[in-house]
Amino acid sequence: MNLETATLAAGCFWCVEAVFDDLKGVEDVVSGYSGGHTENPTYKEVCSETTGHAEVIQIRFDPAELSFNDLLRVYFTVHDPTTLNRQGGDIGTSYRSAIFYHSDEQKRIAQEVIDEITKEGIYDNPIVTEVTEFDKFYPAEDYHQEYFANNPNQPYCAAVVAPKVAKFRQKFVNRLKG
Repeated sequence: MNLETATLAAGCFWCVEAVFDDLKGVEDVVSGYSGGHTENPTYKEVCSETTGHAEVIQIRFDPAELSFNDLLRVYFTVHDPTTLNRQGGDIGTSYRSAIFYHSDEQKRIAQEVIDEITKEGIYDNPIVTEVTEFDKFYPAEDYHQEYFANNPNQPYCAAVVAPKVAKFRQKFVNRLKG
């Protein structure tokens, strides 16, 4: 199997990790940090907004089963790409919307999908998702991995993550893992 990698920022990584874990064609999802200037940042440092990193998920996917285009179509439905440095109550550059592309092809596809979504008029406001060349990825601390699966009753998970996951499962029922 020839897997590809996607690195995406869409607010809190707990939310998007839980969604992409359920998507057919996704082999692995790791929460972490990208887009900053500090080596091996900690969650506390990233939350302090001093490292420049975004909370991201790094996805290993099978392009024979899930195209990068389709992966991005899901990505753009599970967060608000029109709010700068914010997702709901999570505010700051660490919660920005960003696609960290791993190839010129990913960059081209990202721009095409943004242009298509803009033309479709799905959002009232302009998409502010940054499309930036991937540099480094730092996995988040172990307790952040599979956070929603391991802590579904935690208040943030129950109030914020669970509704996002439910919305995703309803909208993409035909794309869920068996």
